[in-house]
Amino acid sequence: MIVVSEFTFANKEDQPWWMLPKKRLRRGIAELRRRFGDQPTRALGAMLPAEIIRRVMDEEVSAYRERVYPPLTTLGLLIGQVLSPDGACQDAVARCLSERTAAGQTSCSLNSGPYCKARQRLPLELIKRLSVSLGDQLERASPRAWKWRGRSIKLIDGTILSMPDTEKNQLAYPQSGVQKPGLGFPLAMRVALISLSTGAVLQWALGPCRGKHTGEQALFRTLMPQLASGDVVLADRYYCNYFTVAQLVERGVDMVTRQHQRRITDFCRGQRLGRRDHLVNWVRPQRPSWMTPETYARMPERLTLRETEVGGRILVTTLNDAKTVSALEIDALYRQRWQIEVDLRSIKAHMGMDILRAKSPAMVDKEIAAHLLAYNLVRALMARAAAGIHILARSLSFKGALQLMLAFEQSRRFSAGTSARIMTAHLLGAISRLQLPIRPGRIEPRAVKRRPKNLPLLTQPRYLARAAIRQSRLAAA
Repeated sequence: MIVVSEFTFANKEDQPWWMLPKKRLRRGIAELRRRFGDQPTRALGAMLPAEIIRRVMDEEVSAYRERVYPPLTTLGLLIGQVLSPDGACQDAVARCLSERTAAGQTSCSLNSGPYCKARQRLPLELIKRLSVSLGDQLERASPRAWKWRGRSIKLIDGTILSMPDTEKNQLAYPQSGVQKPGLGFPLAMRVALISLSTGAVLQWALGPCRGKHTGEQALFRTLMPQLASGDVVLADRYYCNYFTVAQLVERGVDMVTRQHQRRITDFCRGQRLGRRDHLVNWVRPQRPSWMTPETYARMPERLTLRETEVGGRILVTTLNDAKTVSALEIDALYRQRWQIEVDLRSIKAHMGMDILRAKSPAMVDKEIAAHLLAYNLVRALMARAAAGIHILARSLSFKGALQLMLAFEQSRRFSAGTSARIMTAHLLGAISRLQLPIRPGRIEPRAVKRRPKNLPLLTQPRYLARAAIRQSRLAAA
């Protein structure tokens, strides 16, 4: 019997992680990396180095007992759960049973309760830090050819997520104010910072859709510290305002955005650079309520920005040197902003994050973090496949890579050593052949062709609707 402080452990399996042999921790890290094909390559190296996982474990994971669902095993099952088309906890438990059986270990119960409790114990920061670390690793390792003039391009945009209608979720993420209580679903606003070169999510911020300081720009301000001097941000017209641009300029970050529809652009004013291309001074407006007087005093009284019109679209940018960057180059760069719309669609539609499953705010945050970590793992495979044959990572199909990753998953889980490396090489080779067709100037209407079923809308809480149906049946009887 092992006695440590006030805890007593009957056997070695019940020891906390800081007393476990390092060999067991190394094995857990190796299994997690092998499951998702993280084998070092010449082009990009390892995406989740063992030392990073070990450091995050040391800093984020408190004492736990080594049983059926230790943190790394739980994390691997959670990632597999969000990648799986089924997405149920029972499916994750079934996969755990199959893995233990194949490895010659004792079988586990099919009861999903222990796994759900293990998910609740899993620290949110463990998942989030691994996801951010993976995105940062991809961005730093990406070749110069994937960037714009050697500079990192960051895409920013927000999207809304829905979740189960529970009391806890409603308190943290209230439903739309135009819907009656009991008829809507809790909604969360997520703003993501995505790399143009690799498509990886570099950082994100989450908040409710109602209340003060919960809009896209408020969440974006929390992400600004993640930007580095020399970066270029591409954003839609919603972000085209004085203080957003001023705060980016203060950090040494350039911006390309579309002119806000309420701002009047007069090309007869300012310093002319070319046809419908000029420099103009924006005057600092009054201090908004969310900004402190100290921050407002630090903002410049005027901003010199470039406004240019190409193809009927007016763009605003801090890239003011017309001799270095032409208007056509600015337009070509801004066209890449649409990639974030495709990325958000991939996360929400292809990975099933549009409608979340968690019934508590804490698990909602973990589910979102797990989705983004899984998304970055797929992007890591795509980046390694693209770097291996010297093509752009953006030229590969995300959905095709996801399908291949799921198809190879079971074989990779039970392979090790040379067999695992060969399997990963075949996976990367298959992904590299999924190149998207070149479709310049592609335009698609943002509309749905298929009509929904002709069913009436639910205009009262479901329990009242059920009671009305029962009442009508009793009356008919």
